[in-house]
Amino acid sequence: MGKPLFYEIMEKPASSTIIAICSLIWYYIQKKNIGYSDVGLSYDTAMEGQYWRIITSSFSHISILHLVFNMSALWSLGVIEQLKSLGLGVEFYLQYTIVLVVLSGLLVLAFYHLLIHKVKLEHYKRVTAVGYSCVVFGWMTILAAKQPSTKLNLFGVLSLPISFAPFESLIFTSIIVPQASFIGHLSGIIVGYAVAWGLIHGMNNYWAVSMLGWIVLIFVWSLKKSGKIELGFIEIEPVTESVGLVANRNSRSLQMEELPLRVAQV
Repeated sequence: MGKPLFYEIMEKPASSTIIAICSLIWYYIQKKNIGYSDVGLSYDTAMEGQYWRIITSSFSHISILHLVFNMSALWSLGVIEQLKSLGLGVEFYLQYTIVLVVLSGLLVLAFYHLLIHKVKLEHYKRVTAVGYSCVVFGWMTILAAKQPSTKLNLFGVLSLPISFAPFESLIFTSIIVPQASFIGHLSGIIVGYAVAWGLIHGMNNYWAVSMLGWIVLIFVWSLKKSGKIELGFIEIEPVTESVGLVANRNSRSLQMEELPLRVAQV
């Protein structure tokens, strides 16, 4: 017999909180009939200065199945919060969650930039990514490197050796879910290895709070710049540009006069 849910939540406070936040955001998106184009991250929107989408895209999900899959994996990975003896634990989890959210999003944009400008795959300008999978794959990779003997349980029925889980899951989701973002998942794996191998290190509470403060500042500034909110104490010169986009929230699609929108689940 397993532990009561209450005790498991107490043992995984950070991951439980993130699961609750993602679930509430999903509910809000459904209730308000918000479209993917309103919260997702694409190369075009990032180049327009809508940097806030790096955050909103990570915590938003496009379907209940997408939400359940990501949160089930995240719940299993909550064991990281109990591994303080391996240099992990709750503080490490919170500190490097910030790192994974930001750096995996930036790496996705870097991949898009290379594909657009070097490989000439223009459609990547309009691929819109949403979902917490980048962070999930990052934590999966960190746990695989730190404790390769661990098992990753998905939905309570599928158990994967954690040492192979990142790449097994990468291949599995790419085959089973055609819309899954291979680039998003791969970005999470790369950042995860960078953290696990010590290439990205030195995070502590001071740097985590400082980084969070800058994220909030840039988030609010870019929202103001893109005209999504009105803040009297921030003055930004308006830019008028016709881009030929019509957003239809009711149908949850973004219609473009010439080119289609693609949605990638991450």
